[in-house]
Amino acid sequence: MSGTLSDKHVKLLSTFFYNGYFPIAPGTTTSIVAALICLGLRDHPILYILFFIVTTAIGFMVCGRMEEIEKKKDPGCVTIDEVAGVCIAFWALPITPAVVVTTFFLWRAFDMFKIYPANKLEAQGGAMGIMADDLVAGLYTNIVMHIAIRWAGII
Repeated sequence: MSGTLSDKHVKLLSTFFYNGYFPIAPGTTTSIVAALICLGLRDHPILYILFFIVTTAIGFMVCGRMEEIEKKKDPGCVTIDEVAGVCIAFWALPITPAVVVTTFFLWRAFDMFKIYPANKLEAQGGAMGIMADDLVAGLYTNIVMHIAIRWAGII
């Protein structure tokens, strides 16, 4: 599908509607936007899942092409991968201020530190390299948060 999209559309989608061009910490900024969307969809699980599936599918379709456009591996302006990862990170968590803040910062840590196999997936390059490490970071975040919440007796 990315072959049928213009460069303008690839940039629009891969940067999550140009959030990736934010001058300071575009990954963090887009993660905040994504977290707010996820929180807004929390009472609508079908829409939440649909948002995740569509975002992830689009990410896999456009991220490799964006590398070609930018002529660099995993360009910093590509942030649709953060959106997909945040969706996984926040899935089915109770929404309290402590959970939201902890989940967000834990997500950013897992996204930055690339714990195995995220580091191996990122090294693949292309759409797989861009998307998969963030999906793994989201999964790690969600698992750790569910364990912590149960251990703390929150749910």
